Amino acid sequence: MYVTVDLVIFTVLQDALQVLLIERGNEPYLGRWALPGGYVRDAETLDEAALRELDEETGIDGRRLHLEQLRAYSDPHRDPRGRIITVAYLALGPELPLPTAGTDARAARWIPVTSLVDSQGTLAFDHDVILRDALEQARSRLEYSTVAAAFCPEPFTVGDLRHVYEVIWGVALDPSNFRRKVTHAESFLVPTGERRYPEVGRPAALYRRGAARLLIPPLLRSSDVTGTGTSRVAAVRRER
Repeated sequence: MYVTVDLVIFTVLQDALQVLLIERGNEPYLGRWALPGGYVRDAETLDEAALRELDEETGIDGRRLHLEQLRAYSDPHRDPRGRIITVAYLALGPELPLPTAGTDARAARWIPVTSLVDSQGTLAFDHDVILRDALEQARSRLEYSTVAAAFCPEPFTVGDLRHVYEVIWGVALDPSNFRRKVTHAESFLVPTGERRYPEVGRPAALYRRGAARLLIPPLLRSSDVTGTGTSRVAAVRRER
């Protein structure tokens, strides 16, 4: 039995939640798109293997990201090479650069999540399942933790932060309700005292991420933040 790591790396680019995929350069699934990952070496921890594979296959430094274990996947038939258990990681980062393929990857690319989550068998192995689990984990994390700020280069505005929630949840949020909730959440946002001056419109206050990791009170996916009580599965334009 072997152990591998797979990484679901999300970022927000071009007003959409995007996931990093690599085109496999080896069998099995030669030429198919897959999550970056690989075998855990004898002298490595799982976290060390995840960071190494991320660097080798995409050229991205995982120490810049929010990185957490998602879960283990152990279906005996998940890999045609034999009994291989994988531990999946969820990684989040702000406006990450174009990836560079390396080692056994033919190419690496950011792909919109919405083009993948409703399809079956698009990705190699059981990576479709892992991607859907990671998406739900990310959506849930935004309700109960301050991890949404990991998508925002500092300093950022409340509008920048709201845009992250809207893209990942696929809902339009009421700006006033959202501002009230996040600015009153304990140690979520820290004002910098500076403002961003757009070409049109009023200047917006700038913030950085506070020390809190849990969101108190939580920000739930419900009508009290959408303002309309309905959701629309689409990315919305960023308002500054």
